[in-house]
Order: sequence, then C-alpha cells, then structure tokens
Amino acid sequence: MDHFDVKELKNSGSRIVNGILDFLAEIPSSNQPKVIDKPEEKCRKITKDASINAAMISGSLAIPIGPLGIATVLPDLISIWKIQAQLIVDIAAVYGKDALILREQMLYCLFRHTASQAFRDFVVRAGERVFVKQVSLSATRSLLEKIGVKISQQLGGKAASRWLPIVGAAGVAFYSFYDTTQVGKTAVTIYKEIVDDNSSTSAAA
Repeated sequence: MDHFDVKELKNSGSRIVNGILDFLAEIPSSNQPKVIDKPEEKCRKITKDASINAAMISGSLAIPIGPLGIATVLPDLISIWKIQAQLIVDIAAVYGKDALILREQMLYCLFRHTASQAFRDFVVRAGERVFVKQVSLSATRSLLEKIGVKISQQLGGKAASRWLPIVGAAGVAFYSFYDTTQVGKTAVTIYKEIVDDNSSTSAAA
C-alpha cells in the first residue's frame, strides 16, 4: 500500500534525505493487539514507555564529550527514529489499523512537529479528522528536503551539546523524550480516525 517510490526519491543526492528514505524503506511490524476498550489509555502508556526509552538512549549516548561524543550523534538519531517508528506502528495496531500504514503517514508522524509548515500539501482535514494523502513526486521531494534542513539543524545542536558534560546529556535526553511524545500524539491523531486511505481522502475532499 506504499505510495511514494523510495528509489526515485533517492535521486535528490542529499545524504540526510537518502538516510530518511533508507529508514522508511521497511516499516516495522507490531505485536500489539487491537484494543477495543479505552485504546487511548494504552496509547498513552506505550508512548510514555517509548519516550522514556528514547530519553535513556539519547542521554547515554550524549555522555561522552568532544570528538568521541560527536561520533555518537548519528547513531543517536537513528536509534530514536527506530523507537519512534515502532511506536507509530504499535499505536496503529492498538486501533487495528497497522495494515493501513503508508510511508506518507510514517513520514508525517515522525516529522510533523519538526517541520509542520512543510506538510500543508500532505494533509486533508475533515472536521477534527486528519488524513495524510498522496502527492506528486516533486512535492514529496520538496518536503523531504525541508525536513532534511531541519534535521541538519538538530544535528548541529546535538553535536554542540557533546562538548557540555552532564548538562548537554540531560538536554538531549529531555528533547528525545519530548520529540517521541509528540510522535505518539500525532500517530494517535492519524490512526484513531483513519478507515482506509483512499476512501478517507475521498470522503474528506
């Protein structure tokens, strides 16, 4: 059910964009069962658990300072993306929607709070519902490039924090906790309401 073509989009040449596409090439699976009674409570719990896990990993990787610490910046980023991607899939599974996951939805959940304005052409709103739609290849490439710029800025901040013992690690841990929490909230917004990508978009149009 994936919409955009990873191989075509990788022609952009940006290392960060290509890294995102490599990451999105395989969407993880979930062993979370569908929850009928109060799924929001289950989602809050798994979001909190994922956020704590992300904070612990980021905080640990940020403890080394100087060049050794800078070498951990990219592994930190990838580790957090993996936690967040699993969180998205788990939330979709709680709502019984894990079979409907598309790369556009994964991209939106991961980076909406990082580059919200860049997603304007990706989103259809119908009342309180939010649906992520398919757009052109050029629009997707433009979106990825904007996300890449934001991530480059984040990497710069994380690299700078590697020169600040303890304080830098605490700040990085807090940001990873916050970032993962926002990903969970966005995933709930998407998968709480989504029924089917094509029918949902048509109904919202």
